[in-house]
Amino acid sequence: MELIVTRRVKEMPVAEPASSGTQALDRAVQLVASVVQATEPLSFADIQESNGLAKSTTSRMLAALERGGLLERDEAGGYVAGSLFWLYAARHDPWEELVRLARPVMEQVGGDTQESVHLSVIRGDQVVQVAQVDSRYLLGTRDWTEVEVPSHASALGKVFYAWSVLAMPARPEKLTPSTITSKAGLERDAEQTRRRGYAITVDELEMGLTGIAVPVRGARGDIVAALGISGPTGRLSHRFDELGRNLIRRAAQLESVLHGPPSNNLETIAKKGVA
Repeated sequence: MELIVTRRVKEMPVAEPASSGTQALDRAVQLVASVVQATEPLSFADIQESNGLAKSTTSRMLAALERGGLLERDEAGGYVAGSLFWLYAARHDPWEELVRLARPVMEQVGGDTQESVHLSVIRGDQVVQVAQVDSRYLLGTRDWTEVEVPSHASALGKVFYAWSVLAMPARPEKLTPSTITSKAGLERDAEQTRRRGYAITVDELEMGLTGIAVPVRGARGDIVAALGISGPTGRLSHRFDELGRNLIRRAAQLESVLHGPPSNNLETIAKKGVA
């Protein structure tokens, strides 16, 4: 009788398909990045075309990302950042990240001008200074982050008025003989600010104090902050154009950081004339 011996052959692991595993994760990350970095909601077609995926793959991944709260759709059906992003933002001070990103640019402005450099944002209906780089001069060094400054007498505040981020004050206080308080005067000043590209205050908050400020725009083109300098009127009054142009250039640098790195998605949209 012939004895037949069978041996169990150890199964070799099967290589993971290229379409799964880390490659699938990379694709999902790219989809999320393309939506988050975009300046406006993206359609399914925009996302599918910019990422070069099949429609079925794109649809499957977008559905999974929606279920996970990483993406969601607005009323028009466009894809935007999901609830997890907003939850994270709500639990953290958004201005901390803005200050971190703005600090190098503020240091550059300080090196350019030697004056005090300021960064302000809107909180509710108030203009609040969130960061400062001190003046290199002894005259002009003061911590303005702890000082409540009437917005109509501040170059930083005038930026928000000029671009209609903040409503004009109803009854502005006249702090010095130079403070602009009339409605016509404030509107005329706002028009001049928009035309120049920067706001100016001369002796309006305190006699002998001058400020210059420019808007900082976020990824969607809205004004998210004001960047400015302040110092003695005698040092700044004859340099408005020079200092204003410098601030505009530095604000553009900060905006490029806030907008994030360009993506294939943004390039595709730009070609279509959307961005």
